[in-house]
Amino acid sequence: MQQASARFTKNDLAKYPFLKETTEYVKNLDFKIEDVTSPTFADMLKRAQERIENAIVNTLTGKRHKKDEIEILSFPISIMLITATQNPFIKKRYALAEAKQAYEEMQQETTEKLLAIARNFGWNIKRNDNPSIANEFILNFADYLRNTTHLREDNWKLINRPLSKGNVYLTKKETARLLSEEIRRHIEKRLENKDLPTLPTAITEIAEKIKKLTKEKIGESEMEGFPKVIIQTAFPPCVNELYQAFNSGRHLSHIGRFTLTSFLVSIGMPSEKVIELFKNVSDFNERMTRYQVEHIAGEKGSRTHYIPPKCDTLRTHGVCINPDETCRRTRHPLGYYRRKLRTVKTKA
Repeated sequence: MQQASARFTKNDLAKYPFLKETTEYVKNLDFKIEDVTSPTFADMLKRAQERIENAIVNTLTGKRHKKDEIEILSFPISIMLITATQNPFIKKRYALAEAKQAYEEMQQETTEKLLAIARNFGWNIKRNDNPSIANEFILNFADYLRNTTHLREDNWKLINRPLSKGNVYLTKKETARLLSEEIRRHIEKRLENKDLPTLPTAITEIAEKIKKLTKEKIGESEMEGFPKVIIQTAFPPCVNELYQAFNSGRHLSHIGRFTLTSFLVSIGMPSEKVIELFKNVSDFNERMTRYQVEHIAGEKGSRTHYIPPKCDTLRTHGVCINPDETCRRTRHPLGYYRRKLRTVKTKA
């Protein structure tokens, strides 16, 4: 680990502010919350706000400041501002933007620099020295699986990967992509709800501006998530069919069960209520069902919340049934549900 950390320059810390070395650098500056609103930190605060606004509008953090120190310090200030919004959507959006920005940067890095970043997260990774395989890197399959959870494309399935002795072969671009998933989760974890300290008024005011901007650019319904009341009339036809089948005790395929379960927990149905649905099925096993539902909901295991497959995937597996006009304008079951909710609200 010490060998990897020695490779990072100050410019690297500015590009990758989530690194352990960046955290240590900031700690050594004795940076305090009350310092943020002082004139000395005006440029850092301005860049932090730009960082977040870019994340909301473009899902990237924007052009780096020409001074590395300003760029480095703008990251913890951004974390403070985002945490102050107390909004889950903004937190996820920002984590995604930082991950995408890092992905753009990492594709341009040398093999050694990419290895150093990966080892910063504790990855079991090394350079591929086998000349018969073109891929640059070898990654332990456990690190691989942890970071492909949300990647639905067929090429990420383990069965489609070059594999040897528990290791997966990866190209440079693929390694950067998986690292971006690691970075996204790492930043989301940093942004988890905590007991906030008393923040300067200027910080809370900027946090309110950020929320206002998000509502303007994204829309309040998506920003605030789904309503607490489940609206069955807004279900896409495929999910409605699966839901009716479950209620009547009919058998569902594995992907059918996964689609219905992940859809219901994603729109806010409690896991306990989803488990109740399974009781209508002849092969119901409460212990196994509870494990599967809570795992999909992100309440157990890796704590990863799973979402339903895209519409293309559902069509491939024969789950797409009776598509309507709204289906033709959406690519995901959750997108369909959001569209229909707007219609329901308009009629109300």
